[in-house]
Amino acid sequence: MGGIEQARKTAEGLEYSSGFGNQHSSEAVPGALPHGRNSPQRAPLGLYAEQLSGSAFTEPRAHNHRSWLYRIRPSAAHPPFVRTDNGALRTAPFTETVPDPNRLRWDPLPEPAPGTDFVAGLWTLGGNGDAAQRTGMAVHLYSANAAMTDRVFSDSDGELLIVPQYGGLLLRTELGLLRAEPGHVALIPRGVRFRVELLDETARGYVCENYGRPFTLPDLGPIGANGLANARDFLAPVAAYEDVERPVEVINKYCGNLWTATYDHSPLDVVAWHGNHAPYVYDLRRFNVIGSISYDHPDPSIFTVLTSPSDTPGLAGVDFVVFAPRWLVGEDTFRPPYFHRNVMSEYMGLIEGAYDAKTAGKGGFVPGGGSLHTMMSAHGPDRETFDKASAAELKPQKIDDGLAFMFETRWPVITTAQAATADHLQQGYDDVWQGLSRNFRP
Repeated sequence: MGGIEQARKTAEGLEYSSGFGNQHSSEAVPGALPHGRNSPQRAPLGLYAEQLSGSAFTEPRAHNHRSWLYRIRPSAAHPPFVRTDNGALRTAPFTETVPDPNRLRWDPLPEPAPGTDFVAGLWTLGGNGDAAQRTGMAVHLYSANAAMTDRVFSDSDGELLIVPQYGGLLLRTELGLLRAEPGHVALIPRGVRFRVELLDETARGYVCENYGRPFTLPDLGPIGANGLANARDFLAPVAAYEDVERPVEVINKYCGNLWTATYDHSPLDVVAWHGNHAPYVYDLRRFNVIGSISYDHPDPSIFTVLTSPSDTPGLAGVDFVVFAPRWLVGEDTFRPPYFHRNVMSEYMGLIEGAYDAKTAGKGGFVPGGGSLHTMMSAHGPDRETFDKASAAELKPQKIDDGLAFMFETRWPVITTAQAATADHLQQGYDDVWQGLSRNFRP
């Protein structure tokens, strides 16, 4: 059976444990989890007990992230790491270019060279902050046509929010397996090792690398106890281990650079685990959209799926926002997103279909592409959308032909040199707002 066929068969039979931020427990072999303690004198079944910390020991219980892993060999049993080429992967601080206030839009990444896996296919658009100081974020895209064979990746700089746009992924992590299809998002916590296999011949999508505090569900405030992303819909893997005794390359992203070591075994050898520092997958179509049923267009913050808080209440290091299918019913209301200048910076991507505020322009806003409206850059509906929406009959309207998302961040997004000069950077993006005529009649 071929690699893709085998990956599909494996993905179809996956089981999960549900709940966001839960203290999950899972064992692939009965009796592998110790009872009543984390680190017994002799761990069950001859395994090694190891704690993986995603937060400082002394952080408040509500913000503490850690998991206990029971594995065939401890992570400490490895040779030295050596530097390897970073490829098209870049990390904050971003200093290659002068910060650009202009509005920018890109077509999808070009097709990758044959044999390009997920790690080799990562391409950094830009970001902010400083990975070594654990602040800020980065926007990456990926394009791949090969599985990571005998290769494993981990990111010490931050957690990775993976947004597939085309082609499904099978994510083999230390804590188990996840299936992520277009319309899903998958979260790999800081430091967790994983391998990406393809469920289709090619795959592409987006990645938000979050250097700051881990993503959490936003508070609901006056919304109440229910709505937006429901905790029960986030799915964590159950334990599944590899008992492999052959050379495996382990790649670690550390303070912006890639380091590699060749192990004599697979590090995905966790037989049992418990804790809350764990990967998960979420189906964006389960997002419970909330909107106006009277007038005006609500702020896009009501579409927040996940947020990485900062030290300032209400100000996110990065928010992940989804524009999912929804009804528009506002009376005497311009229904598309309004014209806006934002103290936050917005990178928007399109998973499928169309976005209701972006229809025009050379190349257009297409699935796999993206736009960047950085801090205080004026943006909003293009001329075609404005004219159409201003004259539309305001009957109930279902928006169900698109799935778009946004990475919104507190700081300007500084592009990389490769993004600023890319062949797939659209020229003339500003033209979509030309022709917004003077209608003032005093």
